[in-house]
Amino acid sequence: FTSIRPGLFPLISEEKRCTIQVHFKAMGQLRAHIDQFVDYMALERGASPHTCRAYRNDLMLFATFLDERNLPAEIDSVDHLTIRLYLGHLYQTKKIRRSSVGRKLATLRTFFRYLKREGITDRNPAKGVATPKAPRDLPHAFSVDEVFRVLETPEKDFPLTLRDRAILELLYSCGLRVSELTGLRMTDLDLSGHMVRVMGKGRKERIVPVGSKAVSALREYLNVRGNLPAKTQTDSGLSAPVFLNYRGGQLSTRSVGRIVKKYLLKAEMVRRGTPHTFRHSFATHLLDGGADLRGIQELLGHSSLSTTQKYTHVSSAKLLEVYDKAHPRAKRRHKDA
Repeated sequence: FTSIRPGLFPLISEEKRCTIQVHFKAMGQLRAHIDQFVDYMALERGASPHTCRAYRNDLMLFATFLDERNLPAEIDSVDHLTIRLYLGHLYQTKKIRRSSVGRKLATLRTFFRYLKREGITDRNPAKGVATPKAPRDLPHAFSVDEVFRVLETPEKDFPLTLRDRAILELLYSCGLRVSELTGLRMTDLDLSGHMVRVMGKGRKERIVPVGSKAVSALREYLNVRGNLPAKTQTDSGLSAPVFLNYRGGQLSTRSVGRIVKKYLLKAEMVRRGTPHTFRHSFATHLLDGGADLRGIQELLGHSSLSTTQKYTHVSSAKLLEVYDKAHPRAKRRHKDA
């Protein structure tokens, strides 16, 4: 809406009508800037569709906040106080976790940096706003026995259950993110070499080894994959997605989450988990087995070693638990207590 007919709001003053019209125009310009920014991230920065969707959702949530609170939506009118008010709204009213609030603040910083570079504004009001300090949650991992119990749950009689078994095996064998798993193409598989090519965050490509059990599960699934319908002719070629749904389309990340949840229930797991829990388990079990932290970083596709180091805390906690149970002085301490 760029203009308002006088007859639409007969009971409001001309001044109020002009204010509403200015607000509508500013909101339209803000949304246009958001569209341009997302296009820039996709076309010039090579951001993945998932990343672009997250940027758009974060920025549209900010635009909605300005609209609902009737706050000035002009780019130069947004200051650090507006952004702090927005972050407080997310945390207190929307009950969004601090880590997610921090990500939305990072999105605003990137957005205003882009606007500044394009000459649309001369400042970045999000730059001086402190990032909310998020609690450092330790990653939750399954034990080795728990993982094996889940992996043995899918039946081997049907194409879809063979697909599910291959998914679970690959999640644990390679430590893939769920988006990396669903993004796999037939050309990414090198089963004879026990390797898979993965497109990770920031469109960074890496090669990950695949265990023999996962290779066997993949081969069994690929032998019956042709029994699933193909949506288009291109879906049956080498560029086709590896994992298909029952209609023959590419399996979604949400569907993988449902598949994992189904087999966790079937395996009668006490603790809850997600596809990412298999990634945590992959890293934790490698570290427990003596793998080098740098090597685990490469396998996981982490850009920073500090991200991988969180798994050392999990292993340290496990060592302390073993110590408390096994060391005679530790036993005595508990007994005296």
